[in-house]
Parts: sequence; C-alpha cells; structure tokens
Amino acid sequence: MEIIILPDATTGGAYAARMIEKLVRNKPKAVLGLATGSTPIPVYQNLIQKHQEENLDFSQVTTFNLDEYLGLDPSHPASYHSFMREHLFSKLNIPQSQIHIPDGLAPDIEAHCAAYEAAIVKAGGIDLQLLGIGGEGHIGFNEPSSSLTSRTRVKTLIPRTREDNKRFFKPEEAVPHHVLTMGIGTIMEARTILLLAFGDGKAEAIARSLEGPLTARIPASILQMHPKTIVLLDEGSASKLEMKDYYRYVYEHKETTHSIHREENELLS
Repeated sequence: MEIIILPDATTGGAYAARMIEKLVRNKPKAVLGLATGSTPIPVYQNLIQKHQEENLDFSQVTTFNLDEYLGLDPSHPASYHSFMREHLFSKLNIPQSQIHIPDGLAPDIEAHCAAYEAAIVKAGGIDLQLLGIGGEGHIGFNEPSSSLTSRTRVKTLIPRTREDNKRFFKPEEAVPHHVLTMGIGTIMEARTILLLAFGDGKAEAIARSLEGPLTARIPASILQMHPKTIVLLDEGSASKLEMKDYYRYVYEHKETTHSIHREENELLS
C-alpha cells in the first residue's frame, strides 16, 4: 500500500486523473471501476479537461460503477446513473454500450448481480478501481460487517450512510434503505485500487482502515491485503495517522525513474 499525502483535494484530483490518463494512453482498452459522491468529482473534471483539451481518447474504455440505489429510477436526479451522466459520461466519448452501472430496477436482482459479475470477467477484469471511503470505513456500499469476500449484491444502508446521502435528495424524499453494490471480493480483484479521501471528516475512517486491524467492522481495512493500492489523502484526512511522517518520507525517497519523479513533482507544484 502506498500512502501519498497531498496539500488538498484539488491536487489529489489532478494526481488521480494523471494516473488514469497514463493508464488509458498506455492501454486504450482499459477497464475502469468508477465511484460516485463528491470525492471523485475533481478527478472527473480533470479527465474531461484532458479529453477536451489534450485529446485523451476514451472511445475504447469500458467502465463499471460500484453501486446504485435499489428501486430508484435511473432518471432520478439522485441516482448514480444521473450522477455519472452529469459529471462524466455526457462529456466523454465512451460508447453507451461500454458503460455499466448496476440497475436498481432489474426485475431479477439476483440474476442481474450475477450478470454484472460476469460482465466484469468478460471485459478482462478491472484495471483500476477508483474508491472513496465512508465515515464508517465502507467502500462501495459495503457497510460494516460486510463479508470481505462478498460479490455484487443487495446491501442495507446504515443510518449514518443514509444521513450522509440525504443532501442529494429533496427534503420530502426518503433516502432508500437498500442498494446494489460491488462486493469487497469484486473490488479486491482490480489490478490497481486508487482510494481517495479528503477532509477532517474522513480522518478516523482512514486511520482505522490503514493502521488498524483487518476487520469486517472496517471494510476498507481489507485494502491492506491488496498488492497494489494507492491512497491519496490531504492533510485533514491524514491527520489521525500515527505514521504520517513515515509515509511522507517514503514517498519523497521512493525508488523511481527520474522522469516519473519529475511528473509527480509537477503535480505537487
């Protein structure tokens, strides 16, 4: 696990977008696992800019989103279908046939979840999975106590998660109690995992996930077992890490080529 502490979310978004850009340019048929929420928005803004101004081509890319609310129409403003259209897909040249988001209205949910898993395998597996983290340490919508080998399925949201997501719904609307989400086992099969967390509100979850014991109570703690996880933090989200000075030292002195090190320094300047 590589932990990189950056000045702020803006820098973090640019850094993550640069990583995705390198992947797409080197592997035009890359398979991306995508996330929703406020955390990845700076990443998506940077990718859109690279597409529009630097000819970054997404025409052969395939995407799989982490989750969707159960029973929510894709046209609903708070659906993750709507979120992704607004913040990314409407501004890139990814063919609709290569975009995959769980269908919360599927008539046979169990069959749909199995088909979603099969589609990931058919695509060759996920090259890079983008993640945020919930206040209780969830990734995707894998809430505390989720099986660490779980697959795409229905999950029940805990009250804190529903409260956190309340802002995306109208005041008179209830936040759904259930979602479809990629499982932890599914997430762990991605070749690279890129976890982003910004702000003081994520500090406790980050500390427990990265430096605490591996436990289903903190689903993101399983990332300690992944062979290639990169964690991008800002000062706020890193504030409760006991080893943050060591993480800074490792990053500043890591063995890498001069050209890559120069590019990373440019992101931080």
